[in-house]
Amino acid sequence: MNIFIVTVGSRGDVQPYVALGKGLQKAGHVITLCTASRFESFVTEHGLGYGYMNDDMLKLMDSDQGRNLMENTTNVWEIVKANIRLYKQVGPMQHTMLNDSWAAAQQANPDLIIFHPKAYGDPHFAEKLGIPVMLVIPLPMFVPTTETPSLGFPKLPFGGWYNRFTYQFVNIMMGLSTKGPVKTWRSRHGLPSNPNDTDILHTSAGKHIPVLHCYSKHVGLNPSDWPANVVATDYWFLDQEESWHPPQALQDFLAAGDPPVYVGFGSMAGRNPQRLTRIVIEALQQARVRGIIATGWSGLDTRNLPDTIFKLDQLPHDWLFPRVSAVVHHGGAGTTVAGGVLPLSVRSSVTSPSGANVFTRLVWGVDTFHKNN
Repeated sequence: MNIFIVTVGSRGDVQPYVALGKGLQKAGHVITLCTASRFESFVTEHGLGYGYMNDDMLKLMDSDQGRNLMENTTNVWEIVKANIRLYKQVGPMQHTMLNDSWAAAQQANPDLIIFHPKAYGDPHFAEKLGIPVMLVIPLPMFVPTTETPSLGFPKLPFGGWYNRFTYQFVNIMMGLSTKGPVKTWRSRHGLPSNPNDTDILHTSAGKHIPVLHCYSKHVGLNPSDWPANVVATDYWFLDQEESWHPPQALQDFLAAGDPPVYVGFGSMAGRNPQRLTRIVIEALQQARVRGIIATGWSGLDTRNLPDTIFKLDQLPHDWLFPRVSAVVHHGGAGTTVAGGVLPLSVRSSVTSPSGANVFTRLVWGVDTFHKNN
């Protein structure tokens, strides 16, 4: 079977889909993974076919405006306001992203499409090609449940109707931001107008789209009222390549003293990465510990670092984290899991609310995300 996988976002939005692709390839399927061009080598190094998508959206997120948006991604109202401000810039990029991924889909000639929620055009690609489609979600933000609100919403004493509404609101707002490009694409490719053309949970015929949540049901949300087509599978880990070796400079730094503290914020360094870098350096120095600062996609200013702090761009977490004394990060799903499996007596993770909730459930068996204090 030819399978076309599409994902949009940072490294954390790409790696689980690469792991999925490798698993499907091992089972005998032919895989094409379409994502931003900056990740082409990452995809091909793992033996998967690559489908081109331009890098403009990630470049925007790496700008001052984009960092301002990412700084407030745990507050749904701030996300809405930021999206409104960015709409004029994002609109043309959405059209380009749709066209790029559609061209890649045609070239892949798939029998099945698997898509990330931000790759909102893919249910329509599947409809045009007459093939099935499946949604893969890293976090439980889209499928409604009466048991708990969607991430980013407070837990309020309004019962199940409010909880379900929070998911519907997320879907509505996402739909409003993508409706124009989707409507234009459908019209250009001979598909009929559809009032639900931005619903990523259903086909245009109203059928449920199968949904996989790529986290453990023992850690993340797994409510009893999810429909049968929605499941939490477990985490999809990407095994290290035997040919991969850490940089010699990093090995020398690790060997030169006590295990350092890892600090990384993924794509969420906020509007002032220089200030955040200063805070991190001062905190490490006050604690009298060595540190590793991961710059990644967050724009952290790592010029003129002291000898006790090492700058790192990207590295497999499963190799690095067992070699550090603590992990301080932004709460991304993949980073949280990698940090959470460390020996608890000597490791710690400091994260954003969603990641903190995962970690505290792993360690202490309690739910912190919706606490008001």
